[in-house]
Amino acid sequence: MITCPIPKNEYEKVLLAHGGGGKLTHQLIEKIFVSQFNNELLNEQNDSAVFNIENAKLAFTTDSYVVQPIFFPGGNIGELAVNGTVNDLAVAGAKPLYLSTGFIIEEGLPFEDLWKIVLSMKEAADKAGVKIVTGDTKVVERGKGDKVFINTSGIGAVYNNLYISPRNCKAGDLIILSGKIGDHGIAIMSAREGLEFETEILSDTAPLNGLVEAMINSSKNIKMMRDITRGGLSSSLNEIASSAGVGIEIEEDKIPINEQVIGACEILGLDPLYIANEGKLVAFVNPNDSEKVLNSMKNHEFGIDAEIIGEVVEDHPGRVVMKTSIGSKRIVDMISGEQLPRIC
Repeated sequence: MITCPIPKNEYEKVLLAHGGGGKLTHQLIEKIFVSQFNNELLNEQNDSAVFNIENAKLAFTTDSYVVQPIFFPGGNIGELAVNGTVNDLAVAGAKPLYLSTGFIIEEGLPFEDLWKIVLSMKEAADKAGVKIVTGDTKVVERGKGDKVFINTSGIGAVYNNLYISPRNCKAGDLIILSGKIGDHGIAIMSAREGLEFETEILSDTAPLNGLVEAMINSSKNIKMMRDITRGGLSSSLNEIASSAGVGIEIEEDKIPINEQVIGACEILGLDPLYIANEGKLVAFVNPNDSEKVLNSMKNHEFGIDAEIIGEVVEDHPGRVVMKTSIGSKRIVDMISGEQLPRIC
């Protein structure tokens, strides 16, 4: 029998933090899963696998949703599940087409709640232009789940001659963020902890395939895209920097953040760079086309607040550095666990 690659003196059991999208998540994925499932498609470690079947280039992805609470300001677990899988396909450069959905329902869930979730999934699928074509339902005993967990998988058709990969990123490429960060995480926290703010903060859950299509139509020089979910902007940028073997520099003053989110983070002692989002992406673009891509984003409802926040550099490969508002620089590392668990 092969010895478990995570030594017992580090972690004897899986922790909640192993699901947070930070360093512990990457340790779990790399040492446990990738080490045994190793293949050329998995090793790309993008949110979707891209492959050819006869004359078709397809993207395939899967994700599971365990968010708590299942209803939150601006959305619920159902539309989150649809949008999340649509977005994973979109940032792989694919047009999302078909989804599957699997429900794990805890005994005692009110049918009214399940109905609301299903209706929201249909509405989200219709808005994204995808069809839910297959699925599965399981029911577990009371106390063996947490109301409902949902898995969605999706298939999409990759746009012609488009190759999205961290390997494309080169020094000089500019980094575009599609909008304000932190809304989803703070919305979940406010619902979970009963927090009230002067203005209600809503989750940013949204389908990004229309935005991505507008970007692709404006330029064929988009190198890399990723939707920034668990672990926030910081984790996404660190993942790309590590995979590409490049350095990344961003500017604090260029990062769009809702004033209410900034205030909430100051009160709660949180860093918005690490807070989850469900309707935002980062794109790495050839500098010659950056303004065209930015303009195409600003003309779309989910890219109105898009900004160029930084660039790829030759220095400090594998690291993300931020120029702060006071002119100093600091390393933006990947968080070890998660500021808030069960976020998606």
